[in-house]
Amino acid sequence: MLSFYSHAAYDEHRMHDGHPERPERTQSVLTHLRETDQWSDLRHLEPRPVTAKALRRVHEPLYLEKLSSSSPASGIFMIDPDTHLCPGSLPAARLAAGAMEQAVDLVLSGKSKRVFSCARPPGHHAEHDAGMGFCFYNNVAVGAAAALAHAKIDRVAILDFDVHHGNGTVDIFKDNPAVLVASSFQHPHYPHRYYDLERPNIVNTPLPAGTDGPAFKKAIEKDWLPALEKFKPELIFISAGFDAHIEDPLGDLHLREADFDWVTRFIVKAAEKHCGGKVISTLEGGYNLDALARSVSAHLQALSD
Repeated sequence: MLSFYSHAAYDEHRMHDGHPERPERTQSVLTHLRETDQWSDLRHLEPRPVTAKALRRVHEPLYLEKLSSSSPASGIFMIDPDTHLCPGSLPAARLAAGAMEQAVDLVLSGKSKRVFSCARPPGHHAEHDAGMGFCFYNNVAVGAAAALAHAKIDRVAILDFDVHHGNGTVDIFKDNPAVLVASSFQHPHYPHRYYDLERPNIVNTPLPAGTDGPAFKKAIEKDWLPALEKFKPELIFISAGFDAHIEDPLGDLHLREADFDWVTRFIVKAAEKHCGGKVISTLEGGYNLDALARSVSAHLQALSD
């Protein structure tokens, strides 16, 4: 049974009116799952806040201190023009990161083989010393670093199919050969950082605007398959962004639910070959509510089969 992390406190993270990264994102996913047979097929869990130790593995202490001191008692504090703190933001972010820390324990203890965290705020743009792009803590990086802290894990892969490049994850692990980071993304597009970085453990797959499902599949098979075969990860993480959907307002890739189903099954197949099927996935982008809900549903089905 697929383990599924969610928490009501995610709704308390609210940026300005009209901001695309809003509570309705995760609410739409939960509503869709409740209206289908999928809800009862999930093992429902609530995360605990991330530990300070887990955050310090991937973020500079000075950044963490500055973030905490910037959290307002009321109103909004701007980290950057797109990334705002309200009183509920950091409690939600600590739960989103904590879900990944706890998912690692769940999987490595043998209690679950696959996990999805339906969390917000997202994380893959958060660099070691800076939040940006709606992100405060890098959730998937917290999970990967927690896994590497276990004696039984020497290599992890992070696979990111968000429409935006996972610059924060690359920033954190670019010089760590124990972590393979493979990211597909629209290019040129936000965040315009690290997209052309060359490292043995970094696989960047830029996609032109208008890329459709067949072209996406071809690019993933060309870049990710040989990288995974060579690296042989002992645990796979997914930064699951669904803003590459054709209906999403923040990108111009032309993927559909079937393409997210395909890439998830591609990852599961790699996990079955290299690491006993162990996969931990966390929500990143996706801003058309209906398309997001349908795409997450397809992703969960592929993780569950």
